[in-house]
Amino acid sequence: MSAPVKRLRAATSVLVVIDVQDKLLVKIPNAAALVTNAAFLLDVAALLDVPVQATEQYPKGLGPTTPELAKRLPSSVPAKTTFSCCGAGTFLEELEMLRRPNVVLVGMESHVCVSQTALDLLQAGLHVYLPVDALGARSSLDHDTALRRLEQAGAVPTTVEAVAFEWTCDAAHPKFKAVSALVIARSGK
Repeated sequence: MSAPVKRLRAATSVLVVIDVQDKLLVKIPNAAALVTNAAFLLDVAALLDVPVQATEQYPKGLGPTTPELAKRLPSSVPAKTTFSCCGAGTFLEELEMLRRPNVVLVGMESHVCVSQTALDLLQAGLHVYLPVDALGARSSLDHDTALRRLEQAGAVPTTVEAVAFEWTCDAAHPKFKAVSALVIARSGK
């Protein structure tokens, strides 16, 4: 039996943006929504002081992170050739130094870099959350199968809006109105 799922808290979370690069995005059916939703969660993370880590898969061939997200990321985004972010330089060590057990993953591709990262993080004893509306793959079969596999392995499926409201936790939160404004701007409602 897996461990009980805990609610996310901003103070115990890290957001990881995986390989959202233009040369990969052109092949992803939900690319525009993925970028919009990842940007939304990056904006919420910035408001709530949630640390952000990001990676780029072989940027020499696949190019840099898409500009809409790059402007929201830390100035240095490590390049990697391993599919798991945990194999990229000091990624795992830096994550462990933050002492935040909840890792929220956004990016692509669900069945490759996201899956291998999630499995490695779970193996390292961290809790992994997957906002499904900010993840993607070229094939819906690969995407859906990866999400089912990761849920069976212990990762928690969620959405970017659910993460945002769990991070604020209460309408009395000092940043709730700012987060709520981002929700409204994203949805147009």
